[in-house]
Amino acid sequence: MKDARKAEDIASQRVQLLSPLLAEGLDAARARLMKQQICEQAGISERTLRRYLSQYREKGFSGLKPKGKGRSRSEEAIPHALLEEAILLRREVPRRSIAQIIQILEWEGKAEPGKLKRSTLQEKLAERGYSTRHMQMYANTGVAARRFQQKHRNQLWHSDIKYGPYLPIGPDGAKKQVYLVTFFDDATRFVLHGQFYPTLDQVIVEDCFRQAILKYGAPEAVFFDNGKQYRTKWMHRACAKMGIRLLFAKPYSPESTGKVERFNRTVDAFLQEAALEKPHTLDRLNQLFWVWLDECYQNKPHSALAGNVSPDTAYRSDKKAVKFLDPDVVANAFLHCESRKVDKSGCISFEGRKYEVGLSFIGCTVDVIYDPADIAELTIEYADHAPWKARQLVIGERTGPRPKLPERLSPQSADSSRLLAAATQQKEQRKARQAPVVSYRTVRKEGNNGV
Repeated sequence: MKDARKAEDIASQRVQLLSPLLAEGLDAARARLMKQQICEQAGISERTLRRYLSQYREKGFSGLKPKGKGRSRSEEAIPHALLEEAILLRREVPRRSIAQIIQILEWEGKAEPGKLKRSTLQEKLAERGYSTRHMQMYANTGVAARRFQQKHRNQLWHSDIKYGPYLPIGPDGAKKQVYLVTFFDDATRFVLHGQFYPTLDQVIVEDCFRQAILKYGAPEAVFFDNGKQYRTKWMHRACAKMGIRLLFAKPYSPESTGKVERFNRTVDAFLQEAALEKPHTLDRLNQLFWVWLDECYQNKPHSALAGNVSPDTAYRSDKKAVKFLDPDVVANAFLHCESRKVDKSGCISFEGRKYEVGLSFIGCTVDVIYDPADIAELTIEYADHAPWKARQLVIGERTGPRPKLPERLSPQSADSSRLLAAATQQKEQRKARQAPVVSYRTVRKEGNNGV
């Protein structure tokens, strides 16, 4: 069957080769020129071309099929036992060449020298799935991974970061690359939120994640790759506070993030269209993306969904209840916490800015609670004190009067040195504890032979 298909393919190629010469009313000079061009392009001789023409005119399409070599199938085939031995040798060392396999079989006396042809053995191994290409395909990765899909919405979310275009948003209008972050529902292929951001850090992932949760509720689990923007202590903290299981892909397993990677390839179509619009701001790029997302993806039939429905229809028609969280709970889950030491002016340094904490906390280490997306105001916590807000220090044109230190930090006046008094007392106690020294002058001699 395979040989028959191959013969028909070859005959079809030969018909296409001859088609310019089959036109009616073709003069001899024009025919010679066309034959010469066909021979040069196809790399065949004029004699071969004349033979093809003669066979086609005599027998039609079947006349162009390649003929067999005239040998019976039993003469070409390799004995079953010998083929199994060759397969075993290939499985033992997948990189063994056909020549090495034949040599081993001849040396072991299982094949007569010169009888086993290299091309024949190579063809038979390929038919059984043991060609060099097959062995390399499965040598390291094994069989292909099976596809998986959750049954209901919000059971599992995926996320990924895609490098976007360059926009003139840098200093002095310099072009700077932007980045697309998307969160993607596994069961329905619905994009919960997607947005382009000007930086590549953990903050853009958290912001996109938070917006997706506020719009569509909290998922049961999220699945991330091992990028440093995802594997952070803040992401662990946020998911733990919201009761979301945090899962990471195994290293070097791109098939586990195949769904969102496939969506990223779909986004390439948007980027090509957006390049024609030439957006000059990030807001404009996001507006174009959201329009494209709604009309060209969310509401279009998706071949991977049952019934060929759209992702929007699949998500909204799911009967599984959506778990919405209180906005304050979500906001608190995404807050960050760091420690800072208050300097002698009652301020702390945070993200290159100064914030007033209070002179009463000079020298103390306080906890700074903040939203990484908005650091205009910080929340300060310290033991035995209620949390309070700290705003950025405003530096005026004049220094103003120097503030007084809190009473607890002011020097305490004293009438005498407690250190010297305590040292005098310690000296007297030490002298009292010392034993008297023995004096040999007070010892009398008893007799003439010494003491």
